[in-house]
Amino acid sequence: MDQGTRRGLAIILSSPSGAGKSTMAQRLMAWDTSLTFSVSATTRLPRDGEVEGQHYYFRSRETFGQMVLDGEMLEHAEVFGNHYGSPRAPVETALAAGRDVIFDIDWQGGQQIRNSSMGRDVVSIFILPPSIAELERRLRQRGQDSDDVIEDRMAKSEAEISHWAEYDYVLVNDDPDACETRLRTILAAERLRRDRQPWLTGFTRALNNEFRERAST
Repeated sequence: MDQGTRRGLAIILSSPSGAGKSTMAQRLMAWDTSLTFSVSATTRLPRDGEVEGQHYYFRSRETFGQMVLDGEMLEHAEVFGNHYGSPRAPVETALAAGRDVIFDIDWQGGQQIRNSSMGRDVVSIFILPPSIAELERRLRQRGQDSDDVIEDRMAKSEAEISHWAEYDYVLVNDDPDACETRLRTILAAERLRRDRQPWLTGFTRALNNEFRERAST
């Protein structure tokens, strides 16, 4: 049975900072190595251990702005004084080849992609923390940010969470293993949607031909 090549999915994972979208993206890619990660471009400086082209594409404000003007970004936004965006070309190439792409982006980026020509490819998932206290604990446990930055992230979380209803799926990340299992289930189901299996038209046509041949004998 030749199932042909389906178009890839644009899997958008969003959450307030610290709720687990980056961890879940990494877990999904470890589970299915065919998944492609959309590496964002940013104007912020690299953190210790971050690698160009693997964690981010680090660009100057001037270069980033020109990329936006030239239509090279699928989405872009300013977050905590820095600009972030998803380069268009590698995503379009991957989707056309039938590879699913994971986006680790906020609600603004997700909204822009859903409203773009790529909207039909989108599966959007919002991840909620089990509580606000746990969200703050996770942010502090990371040890990456100052108290002021953590307070800014906590303040922004309320606005982030207010957009939960715009997403196709909403998960509470109270147990990382259970959350990953639910994400796998969503991905498996979305890949099996009728409109994402172009081979079915030819297959069912062949079944109808078998009925006709059977009736004529």
